Amino acid sequence: MAPEGRKRGKIRWSKLYTFSCIRPSVLESDGPLPSPGFSRVVHCNRSQMHKKKPFKYPNNYISTTKYNALTFLPKATFEQFRRVANLYFLLAAALSLTPVTPFSAVSMIAPLVFVVGLSMLKEALEDWRRFMQDMKVNSRKVSVHTGEGKFGNKSWQNLRVGDVVKVEKDQFFPADLLLLSSSYEDGICYVETMNLDGETNLKVKRALETTLPLDNDAAFADFTATIRCEDPNPNLYTFVGNLEYEQQVFPIDPSQVLLRDSKLRNTQYVYGVVIFTGHDSKVMQNATRSPSKRSTIEKKMDYIIYLLFTVLVLISLISSIGFAVKTKFLMPKWWYLQPDNTTNLYDPKNASLSGVFHLVTALILYGYLIPISLYVSIEIVKVLQATFINQDLQMYDEETGNTAQARTSNLNEELGQVDTILSDKTGTLTCNQMDFLKCSIAGVSYGVGSSEVEIAAAKHMAVDHNRQKADPAGNHDIHYSSENDEGNLHSPEIELEPMTTPRFGNGKKPSIKGFSFEDDRLMNGNWLNEANANSILLFFRILALCHTAIPELNPETGSFNYEAESPDEGAFLVAAREFGFEFCKRTQTSVFVRERYPSPAHPIEREYKVLNLLEFSSKRKRMSVIIQNEEGEILLLCKGADSIIFERLAKTGRTYEHDTSKHLNEYGEAGLRTLALAYKKLEESEYLAWNAEFLKAKTTIGPDRDHLLERVADLMEKDLVLVGATAVEDKLQKGVPQCIDKLAQAGLKIWVLTGDKMETAINIGYACSLLRQGMKRICLSAIINTELRNQDHKKAVKESILLQITNATQMIKLEKDPHAAFALVIDGKALSYALEDDLKHQFLSLAVECASVICCRVSPKQKALVTRLVKEGTRKTTLAIGDGANDVGMIQEADIGVGISGVEGMQAVMASDFSISQFRFLERLLVVHGHWCYKRIAQMICYFFYKNIAFGLTIFYFEAFTGFSGQSVYDDWYMLLFNVILTSLPVISLGVFEQDVPSEVCLQFPALYQQGPKNLFFDWYRIIGWMVNGLYSSIIIFFITVFILGPQAFRDGGETADMAAVGAIMFTCIIWAVNCQIALTMSHFTWIQHLFVWGSICTWYLFLLLYGMLSPSITGNSSRIFIDVVAPAPIYWIVTFLITAACNFPYFSHIAFQRAFHPMDHHIIQEIKYYKKDIEDENMWRRERSKAREKTKIGFTARVEAKIRHLRVKMHKKQTSSGPQSEFPSSPMSGA
Repeated sequence: MAPEGRKRGKIRWSKLYTFSCIRPSVLESDGPLPSPGFSRVVHCNRSQMHKKKPFKYPNNYISTTKYNALTFLPKATFEQFRRVANLYFLLAAALSLTPVTPFSAVSMIAPLVFVVGLSMLKEALEDWRRFMQDMKVNSRKVSVHTGEGKFGNKSWQNLRVGDVVKVEKDQFFPADLLLLSSSYEDGICYVETMNLDGETNLKVKRALETTLPLDNDAAFADFTATIRCEDPNPNLYTFVGNLEYEQQVFPIDPSQVLLRDSKLRNTQYVYGVVIFTGHDSKVMQNATRSPSKRSTIEKKMDYIIYLLFTVLVLISLISSIGFAVKTKFLMPKWWYLQPDNTTNLYDPKNASLSGVFHLVTALILYGYLIPISLYVSIEIVKVLQATFINQDLQMYDEETGNTAQARTSNLNEELGQVDTILSDKTGTLTCNQMDFLKCSIAGVSYGVGSSEVEIAAAKHMAVDHNRQKADPAGNHDIHYSSENDEGNLHSPEIELEPMTTPRFGNGKKPSIKGFSFEDDRLMNGNWLNEANANSILLFFRILALCHTAIPELNPETGSFNYEAESPDEGAFLVAAREFGFEFCKRTQTSVFVRERYPSPAHPIEREYKVLNLLEFSSKRKRMSVIIQNEEGEILLLCKGADSIIFERLAKTGRTYEHDTSKHLNEYGEAGLRTLALAYKKLEESEYLAWNAEFLKAKTTIGPDRDHLLERVADLMEKDLVLVGATAVEDKLQKGVPQCIDKLAQAGLKIWVLTGDKMETAINIGYACSLLRQGMKRICLSAIINTELRNQDHKKAVKESILLQITNATQMIKLEKDPHAAFALVIDGKALSYALEDDLKHQFLSLAVECASVICCRVSPKQKALVTRLVKEGTRKTTLAIGDGANDVGMIQEADIGVGISGVEGMQAVMASDFSISQFRFLERLLVVHGHWCYKRIAQMICYFFYKNIAFGLTIFYFEAFTGFSGQSVYDDWYMLLFNVILTSLPVISLGVFEQDVPSEVCLQFPALYQQGPKNLFFDWYRIIGWMVNGLYSSIIIFFITVFILGPQAFRDGGETADMAAVGAIMFTCIIWAVNCQIALTMSHFTWIQHLFVWGSICTWYLFLLLYGMLSPSITGNSSRIFIDVVAPAPIYWIVTFLITAACNFPYFSHIAFQRAFHPMDHHIIQEIKYYKKDIEDENMWRRERSKAREKTKIGFTARVEAKIRHLRVKMHKKQTSSGPQSEFPSSPMSGA
């Protein structure tokens, strides 16, 4: 525990708006809180009062488990029997205890208990892990005031509302606390909120001035106060309440509240009083469960179960009717059955009732049509598939040390059926690591480095230039040009690497994170020689002063690192440092900047008093700081979006507006993020008058407080003078263009949803080949046409957008060039109208006709709404990918959510179904794992139904053959082991290890992925085909067995086969037939598959041997069935061979015919690989690869193909232009 007494910190933040700017004045009266929902009363340092009514607040124990010791059995059982198949088997098991059952109770109950028990065990293990995580959190220790000024450790779970706690550096806050004091004199502390909102930057909180004297343990001996505040709610960013202390009332706002699960940083300790505990805390109020998602295959499987139920009921009805007829008309003739002395089950006088009883018997008897172990097998397979995804080293990120994570295993196969990807841009396609690259100061552009967008454009221009040099007359053979381009087409994608092209200076500058600026005119003090040196000086000072960052001295380098609220802000501070203006310290009310110029050898540390700071928000799109320099001048320094700053400029402050606007457009075209910088000089009287208004707004309690503060800030942020603009580069992540190209070749559509402005998003689109030259761009914006301006504004905007959509749709329909590509770009304002009910379907129809869609300036809610529109409108599988808290909505809304564990924290990852470290890993996740998982699960389910139909229908045939007697031909133990042991492992190995082609081939032939979205392996044609195969196999197995064994002696001694022998032989044939069938189905064998398939057959023989050796009281007619009955009979082995061959012959013939005359893509690839043609004939391999791509109009490949077409048209024109009468219309691809 830290020693008593506060370590006197150096920072005093009394007047910063970000940290509540001005300490609120004391309110003279205890006025009512603004609205209902503000009934909580907290008695500080008197926690025992909250254990009784009317308070009785919960303790701090939290639980994220689904069950507890009391609820596990009922709730888990309920969850299992929500599945229709399990409910059926429960009913069958219950009926097995009655006289109508055809089986022993054990054979019905044991499989059900095993399957349901296994599923419940999985649920219990998963919940146990959650419970242990909860216990780990609940058992953390925190220092709590125990009375008389003494503090002692207490578990988090034992905290109560009103307790005073002491939290030390790098500890998490155990509950929602009111900050009372800290180790800093001014009561400020630094908090990391990554667990709450995903942001990695530190936030600054500060205590009320009245509680600052509570600066040591002893001060709390007699401390009492009352807090009246809002009730528990999930809003992380608001808090309304009052502190009643020493007969005065003080307003509390979010800057005094420390939220549970945030961490104390850069502060030795803080004291706080508990406001909300346990599930009342804001983080737990936000802990909503992720939406339940089911894969397309799983939903379809329900319909197959219903179909099989229908078949089951149908044949049961046939059986019961047949039984009733035989009972009524034939049973009286069977005198040996004593028809006059029988029960209702076999009563000729009441045959209808006997038929009803037999219906129940038949429903149980034919229950093996429904695979009881299917759900368990699928769960096991999906967990193992998820393990392989987690352990794939090809998706391991060396920089972060993170691997891919399947956070749920329910959607593995859905990865192979994605139609549309909706992606965030910043942090997903780009790195969210900003580099200061260029700037415009006083109308002059500085910075000669090239962005990745410019580098990519230059490379493509160089390729074009080289082609023109090689063929100035255009007379080369067309085949030569095509081959040249085809080589590029199949070579790896151009790797975009960050680089600069210095115009000044020859030495290579060492790399500085966040600073890629190159221009000797500003470096090393050369800016002093520029004509606009005063403006440059002001520009640098704005960079160094207008921020909320925290400096941290790096002892290794001697320079400062910065904890900034955004990567842009960090890049500005690094740039200011490199230009010679190093932000180095904050004190009580000041910021210190170490300025190296005009004397580099003797830097001057200047102090700037911070009077107010107006923080940045997505609504304001700007931030300002009011400072007073050493000369006493008061200045407002402002930075923000250019559109916001320009409309706030004074008439005399627009000197550089035209040139700066031109530079901003150039920077936007280069894919850079831009901000404008401006300032304003203030007279002291003007500032004091404004500050009085600001104080009045600040001390207002109620819902209007933020509005009043916004209005007062607007009064100050006007009549600005433009200084210049910054341009920082958010670099593309490694491999993004290649990944997008591969996904496009796989037939996937890609939408980009970003909060960036349109110019930046468009140019990032060019950099990653979502857009290309020659693509016709459709831009939708909320601009009102002249003729519509007299109408109601909203109606006019909607009509304008509808007109734009209609015109664009018509243009696409009238387009005759099959190679024409359209790109749709829409901004957030237009999107808000396009998503309304009366426009959204037209908007979606237009969007799906376009090759790429980019939505700019979109809010998190709009991202989720667009995702929902695509998902519900197209009825196809959608995947959303993002890295920040603002992407959570769309990640949860999409069929599959993928989170990127990047710079913006873990909020997106925690809401996702799968997580990866880089966007480029999405290629492997979908094209390899998605393709494999889809085919594995599809084939596994089809095979499951096949084997159960083949087995279950033989029971029906035998029952019909024996006069619908309800007698099973198989021993109860055979039936018990069929799904659970004898056929379960091969089907699991199919679902886990099957590969139609290796992973590298999946990536080389991306069109294979389309087998999933087209659902080629789980459509009704294939499902019914497998069912028919099962029907055929059941007929062959039963009738050939009966036909061969019925009319002749079974053994040398002349014995005929009894029911036990027929059952054993028939069951042997089933085991051989279904296991050979799965062997034929598999394309890829490992020793595990061989072990499981052939081992299952061996297990059957071993079981038959051991079971027959048990006591006859257990085995009945099956005593010594293998050794003495079937094994010595040659006909047993002959029948097994004949039936196995006959059952599998149609499937073998089908795949042989298909491979020979109608091969699928993977069949061709398998044959090429088998004969090693990919090595012996590389040209053929390359040709096949070029065919195995979906026709796409985005990606680098599409860009190259467009260029090839352009060259061909150009050469064709030149070759035919010599003909005097020849006329060729210009090709629409001439601009491709």
